[in-house]
Amino acid sequence: MSATTEITEKAESLCYTVEDLMQMLDASKNTIYKMIREGQFPAIQLGRRGKYRIPKKSFDAWINQQIQ
Repeated sequence: MSATTEITEKAESLCYTVEDLMQMLDASKNTIYKMIREGQFPAIQLGRRGKYRIPKKSFDAWINQQIQ
């Protein structure tokens, strides 16, 4: 296993992707990006025009707060 593959797998275990949130929330990509821009939950952008990763712990805490 290469170091890049190992890092990618580790990131996937710690973070959600925009696509993951689209499925979980049954929301469009535009809605998820809007939520990220509004700071509803923390997101990490990889590079200037890179993809976003949303830390699972912080998103899970946010979603639990929305439910209560």
